[in-house]
Amino acid sequence: MAKNHSTTTLSPTVAQSVEQHTDTETRVSSPKLSNEPIVFDIEHAVVEDDPRIWSNTKKNIVLSIISGASMIAGLSANIQNPANAQIEQQLHTSSGEISLSLSLFILVQGNFPVLWSAISEIKGRKLVYLLSVALFTLGSIIVATSKTIGLLIGMRILQALGSSAVIAIGAATLADIYEPSQRGTMMGIYYSAPLLGPSLGPILGGGLAQGLGWRAIFWFLVIWGGIIFSAFLFLFKDTFRKERSVIYQKVLKKRLQEQQSSETKAESRKIPEESQVTDEKQTNSKDIEAQPTVVPASAIREVKMTIADVNPFPPYLLIISRKNNFAILIASGFLFAFGFSIAYTCARTLSMHYNYDALKTGLVLLAYGIGSVAGSILGGRWSDRTLSRLKAANGGESFPEMRLESTKVVMLWLPLSVIGYAWVCQERVHVAAVCVMVFLAGFLSIWMYASTLAYIVDANTGRSSTAVATNSSFRGLFAFIAAEVAVPLQDSIGDGGLYTIWAGLLIITNCLILLVMYKGRKWREASAEREKEKQ
Repeated sequence: MAKNHSTTTLSPTVAQSVEQHTDTETRVSSPKLSNEPIVFDIEHAVVEDDPRIWSNTKKNIVLSIISGASMIAGLSANIQNPANAQIEQQLHTSSGEISLSLSLFILVQGNFPVLWSAISEIKGRKLVYLLSVALFTLGSIIVATSKTIGLLIGMRILQALGSSAVIAIGAATLADIYEPSQRGTMMGIYYSAPLLGPSLGPILGGGLAQGLGWRAIFWFLVIWGGIIFSAFLFLFKDTFRKERSVIYQKVLKKRLQEQQSSETKAESRKIPEESQVTDEKQTNSKDIEAQPTVVPASAIREVKMTIADVNPFPPYLLIISRKNNFAILIASGFLFAFGFSIAYTCARTLSMHYNYDALKTGLVLLAYGIGSVAGSILGGRWSDRTLSRLKAANGGESFPEMRLESTKVVMLWLPLSVIGYAWVCQERVHVAAVCVMVFLAGFLSIWMYASTLAYIVDANTGRSSTAVATNSSFRGLFAFIAAEVAVPLQDSIGDGGLYTIWAGLLIITNCLILLVMYKGRKWREASAEREKEKQ
């Protein structure tokens, strides 16, 4: 059985070189030089000040800060909706331009995490958090003072750019500090924070817009951004350890081999051609792996990655080239797009057919938010419990696909609850029934999403931030499309038709998850072998 970890293979010489430098924190137990490759478990490479052995208090501080930061992403995407009419009137714009400010926001927010992920591999997590939150806060200030719709749209894009970083490296930060067996629970807790956005956003936005005007919404985001920036600056300690990064290990191996090659060639030039050397002492300078040369510790200390080393696009393509990743990313995209669509269209239904104002609409959507938070936390816990149970039954060995077993319990009920919501809204049933249906839709969809997100991290060890950034790209694209088609479909075929279609898409989502559950391990291991052969 394959164990649940990712490995990298170094030559005996490189391994010995790495071992002799204690500052690199990647150590091995004094291997003897041989022709056998030495395999490192990157997931558990020994590092200085290992974040995984930090105290629970320290870990909880990290979890609280990144959860608070992730609320920025959820709130800023939804908080504008109740004030759209005010913005349209005061800035003398059209509903099409208002819609563009919303759809471009979610598109940028979904796709820019790939670049933040690359930067975090060079500079660590903390600097990325500080820079991104600063950009978000700056964008919020300019939006709050905007006099034209063009400036508002541009600065909403800047807000999206800044709020997107935590989407990618928030989950990677949790992977830095928690073992795989704990990640499902912690991912559930972490992801519950941005899920409050679709419910709290309309309440906060509606209350602020009615009481103080639409600009107060963005001044509120300025204050929240300032609080989070201060928390990262004074309370957050960087969790990134390069020795547990696949990218760093590849760069280290490449640099060491280059230096060994250079030293070997320099040594060979010192030997006169007429010198008589026994065959046993002759060295082929091309055979780098056979060299017993020990690279000085200073050489390893000087290994620094550049943007060329962490070009985000090859890793991005590598992630989606794996069949198991591609299938689960599509499933994740559908789940996220469904949540974005139902929060958007439900508010419209309540306004048009139930004559609810912004505040009452927000209170109804609170049911969706509560269901989402409950599904995230409970689904994460069930995911960890399922993984532990299957691991014990498998002789103490686990693999990432085991986690997806936890989604089976809700697969039948999610499409049924969506069909229920569709026809409750279509037939204008009492609002209490709408609350029940949106609660179930939120609870069941996020129960599944929590497990798919944890799987994406577990199945891409050493590339967690890139994998989560790729997931963000998929979900941003799917949500953008969902936002663009939701209103035309709602107007033409009603909530009944629209969400019956969504029920069908969620059945396809279930099939994709089942496919990865039963075929994913085989696909993943085959992909790993192909990648190893190319190195």
